[in-house]
Amino acid sequence: MARLACLVLCLSVLMPQLGQAGACRDDRVEVITDAGLQAFRVEIADDAAERARGLMYRESMPLSQGMLFVYDRPQQLAFWMRNTLIPLDILFFDETGTLVRAQEMARPLDETPLPGGVSQFVLEINGGLAARMGISEGAKLRHPAVDPALAAAPCDQG
Repeated sequence: MARLACLVLCLSVLMPQLGQAGACRDDRVEVITDAGLQAFRVEIADDAAERARGLMYRESMPLSQGMLFVYDRPQQLAFWMRNTLIPLDILFFDETGTLVRAQEMARPLDETPLPGGVSQFVLEINGGLAARMGISEGAKLRHPAVDPALAAAPCDQG
């Protein structure tokens, strides 16, 4: 019984800190869904050259990783899979960080444009993960690149 009480006390002290740990780092995104919170370690593509290269020529990517494409303003976006060797889920978020379109299981090397609508942030993760993790339209992106005045899930929320 004493161990249980100690565990409860320790968790009550640590849980607020755990909830905030890493919530707002440039190399991490959180996607908040009805099924819970999903986190990915990300590379940032925030200039024209980085966005043009994206994940081209990579033969694999760890499941907990991805790439976040950051644009200066919302705009009509479409992605394709030119020279991309792994299947991807391509998640398009608006300026508030709300998921507006999910292109799931984009086929490697396919040059067919995959529309995302008006978006400002695009998260690429391994193909099939969005469905398995319950990431669907309306999910919220938490990352420091999202303007806190507009963010549906601001960084300062635990």
